[in-house]
Amino acid sequence: MTTAPPDRSAERSPTTAAASGGLSTETALRLHDLMLRSRVLEERLITMYKQGDGYFWIGGPGEEAFNVPLGLLVDKGQGLDHDYLHLHYRSSGTLLAMGADPIDSLRQMKNTASDPYSKGRNFAGHYSVRKWNVAPVSSPIEVQYSIAIGTAQAQTKKGTKGITIVQGGDAGTAEGDFATCLVWSSRKGRELPILIIVTNNKFGISTPYEGQHGESRIADRGKAFGMQTATIDGNDPETSFHALKKAIDYVRTERKPYLLEAMVSRLHGHSSASGANFVKDEVDCLTRFEQRLEEKKVLSRAQMDEMRAKYTQEFLTASQKVREEPQPKAETIWDHVFADKNYVGGEN
Repeated sequence: MTTAPPDRSAERSPTTAAASGGLSTETALRLHDLMLRSRVLEERLITMYKQGDGYFWIGGPGEEAFNVPLGLLVDKGQGLDHDYLHLHYRSSGTLLAMGADPIDSLRQMKNTASDPYSKGRNFAGHYSVRKWNVAPVSSPIEVQYSIAIGTAQAQTKKGTKGITIVQGGDAGTAEGDFATCLVWSSRKGRELPILIIVTNNKFGISTPYEGQHGESRIADRGKAFGMQTATIDGNDPETSFHALKKAIDYVRTERKPYLLEAMVSRLHGHSSASGANFVKDEVDCLTRFEQRLEEKKVLSRAQMDEMRAKYTQEFLTASQKVREEPQPKAETIWDHVFADKNYVGGEN
């Protein structure tokens, strides 16, 4: 079992924040619904793992207030005219907001042949959606930061309105891939349209942030490369929504990089490797947002409890369905390892 860290809520107050302004009631309700669905989905995935219906869990409970707005704001589609997303394994809220079916996350946890992301060949949270330009999530830490350079260069060469969005955690910024992204995206006269996101939960597996970073804020690194930067409270969906919109609009218009650091929580530890148990001393963005909605009389506690019960039952039923779906057959072990067609060149 993991040991709960000390209360770090004060450390999560950002030094720089986007203008938060109020959201419309419709948008606030949409954010809440998706945040709640994402949270209940992660809870179901953890339960599946603990019941033996999966081999490993890693996900994003605690990051919903940032990941959901991201999914709502991207230009979703296929090809260079739309946004490319290079995400990581804590991005379930982003996929749900984009329109993914939650049952497919359960299929990946169970490693069924019906898993649309990897055909039962990858860990939970390793998404890949060609029709939405969601590049395959990889297990090696932070390699997405160097891979993202390629799609941004292609968008620049073609002169599209699409941008590249890449996201990873704070610990991975110690990897060379992150530095590579900063260098290649900011060369004068050859800037790339990349939104570089760091979701900072103040931990690298079991290693605290404080002993690993010399800078006060990871976003400060971008200043040395002449790029726009911001550090925000990623536990606030209003702040996240406005900050992401500002950053996305800047990158899309100016065709230059932007480094956005979002301070978030890690509510169930690093992964099932550390127990996946709830950590009480972390800020819970969903609880905080629900309190605000209740105070503003947008939703009652009874309504929110009813929604949670509904989604809990929905995902329980879905997990029971997935339990009966077939596993990949042994003779398919070499399928989906190498591409047999030039998909990038348009061959289908």
